[in-house]
Order: sequence, then structure tokens, then C-alpha cells
Amino acid sequence: MKGPLFYAKILLFGEYGIIKNSKGLSIPYAFYKGGLKIPTGDESNPEIEKSHKRLKEFAKYLKSISTDIVSFNWKLFASDLSKKMYFDSSIPEGYGVGSSGALVASIYDKYAIDKITIMENMTKEKLQTLKNIFATMENFFHGSSSGLDPLNSYLSLPILIHSKDHVETTGIPHQNVKGKSAIFLLNSGINKKTSSMVSIFMENMKNSQYQHMMKNKFIKFTDSCIQHFLSGDMKSLFVNLKQLSNVVLEHFKPMIPKNYVALWEQGIKTNSYYLKLCGSGGGGYILGFTENIEKAKELLKDKNIEVVYQF
Repeated sequence: MKGPLFYAKILLFGEYGIIKNSKGLSIPYAFYKGGLKIPTGDESNPEIEKSHKRLKEFAKYLKSISTDIVSFNWKLFASDLSKKMYFDSSIPEGYGVGSSGALVASIYDKYAIDKITIMENMTKEKLQTLKNIFATMENFFHGSSSGLDPLNSYLSLPILIHSKDHVETTGIPHQNVKGKSAIFLLNSGINKKTSSMVSIFMENMKNSQYQHMMKNKFIKFTDSCIQHFLSGDMKSLFVNLKQLSNVVLEHFKPMIPKNYVALWEQGIKTNSYYLKLCGSGGGGYILGFTENIEKAKELLKDKNIEVVYQF
């Protein structure tokens, strides 16, 4: 069984803001990928067993979803599960790059009946339907999902989030592999749990001052970053990135791994790079932006920089 591969994703902008109906921008990240696989007989190991067990649990959950939302070919699904099918993936779990999203996309692609295919003209209505289906499916992993990670993985296209009821595919500026500016990832080495970070955020949002900060600082700078990045105005992008990095440092401290706080401050003080959360934070990856990747690598030489995009 050789099915298609589904990519990881990176939420460039919008973490926490999209929970409160603000803008976001998500892109596929082809460095990590996963696909459904049936072992050939000599592949038995604890990771395969663990993945197979999780798939069986997921299948049980999917049977509880109303057929008004999505239906599956259960005969084929059961047959593949009986052959010890698992999700063969290089996407790290608990790192904010969409490991469960890729799995959800692969299951929908393989087993959904009357599925919306990527070859169709993707209208606003079809995108929203897909997002709702994926949210319902991915709830199994996160308790509450927006459906954006599987949508990004399924379409393999950048997704611009206007609000929870309005998403669209978009284009991003062309990559220039010789460009000095770059977006990069830093591996905190900490496996995180999204739900616990979101709980902290939701508790903070009960405070009126925190709500004011989200609306007038966090969301304002996030929306500006998205606008400038998509229009190619990189000078304005970095002005707003510095502001956004500052806001996160001040108001999202619990979501920043302790050994990265000093590096976060260093980037802002030197203007050599700006760090931000990659997803919910608390561990996993940290996202970085720089106008001089060589200088950033020098300052972060003890960290393994993974360049995602150069421009």
C-alpha cells in the first residue's frame, strides 16, 4: 500500500489570535511528511504497534461522527486495519507542526465517501466544509480543533485565515534560496501538550486588561505582519515582527521554554532575529525571523537552526 504523503504545517502568524477570530497564515512544510502504510512483515517494532493502536482508537471515534458531516468506507478501512496499518511519519509529535493534521488528512483522503478532492475548484463553501469536517475529525487528538492543520496538509497550499468562518488559499512571495532574510525553526527539545497551554491562555483571557492587550497589540501586530509578508513589504514586516516578539515575551511568558527567554531578549536587543511561538508554545519548535541568516546562525550557534524559507 503506497498512498500519498501529507506534509507538516507551520502557522507563521496567528497562534492564539485565531482562537479569538483574528487573522492567521499557515503554510505547508514539506521537510516533514507522513502517509498510511501496511507493514511488509519485517517492520514490526514498538512505534509501529503504537501507531496502529492509535489508528484503531481513531477509527472507533470516527464511527461516532454523524454521517451528515462525513462518511467513510468502513469495509476498506477495517480491511487495512486488519493488516496492521499504521501512519508512517517523520513529523515530530507535540512540536506544533501538525502531526495529527497530516494523519487526519491521510484518513480523509483514503476512506472518505464523496470527498471533496484537491482537483476541484476550491470555492469558499468547499473550503469551509472541509475545515469543519477536519475539525470534527481532529477533535479526537486535541479535544477542540480548528481543522486548519489537516486542511493545510490536505491541500498542500498556504492558508489565509480571515476568521473561523472565512478561510482561503493564498500565494506567498517566491522563495529565494540565496536571500539573506529567512524564516527558521529552533528545536526546544521539549515535547509539549497543546491543551495545557491553551488552558493558560483561556484563563488569562478572563482578565479585561489581557483582552485589551490581545486586541490592541497582539492581534494588531499579527494582522500587520500577515499583510506585509503577503504584499512583500519586508521592511514593514520586520518592524512589526519586533513588536510582536516583544508582546509575546511580555504576555506569553509561560509559553516560552525557560532556556529560550534570554535568546528571545537577545534577538530583540540586537535586531539580529525575532522569535515567536510556533503554535501554542510550551515546547516543541520556536519560530524565528531574520534579515541576516548568517548573523542569526552565529548568535544561535549552540542551537540547531532549521531554515524553512529564504527571501
